[in-house]
Amino acid sequence: MQAAETLAILSAGSFFLVGLLTGVWKYQQIHTRESAEAHPYVSIAHRTALLYAFACLLLAKFAQLSVLSDTVNTIAVAVQVAFFAAAVLSYVLHGWLADTDNQLQRPHQLGKGTLPGGLMVVFMWALIAGEIGGFLVLFYGVILGL
Repeated sequence: MQAAETLAILSAGSFFLVGLLTGVWKYQQIHTRESAEAHPYVSIAHRTALLYAFACLLLAKFAQLSVLSDTVNTIAVAVQVAFFAAAVLSYVLHGWLADTDNQLQRPHQLGKGTLPGGLMVVFMWALIAGEIGGFLVLFYGVILGL
């Protein structure tokens, strides 16, 4: 198994575990809150981690089928996984801090402080470019191999 596939498989397992653990956290909040609902970002972290686990399995298969070099495939997988992880981490952080129910609403809340508006815009465009670009690299490698 090449490094790109290994990274994707290990990431799938890690995201699945985070999904399971945040599921326990979500249940705990549902069980103990008067509203019987978890904080929105706890629920989002739970669902997103589970979805990214399966997305990483797809990345593993595309890395396996790609005819590009393992270095190129590994970079493409790593970029996507890094942005997946950053997203889940931000959801966990907002769930833990219970500081917002919309991290993109201005001003961008983080705990008791705020983030510069431009930081979120730059991050979101980088996330878009990294996730789509990383996948396009893998997809291109697969198409070449067909």
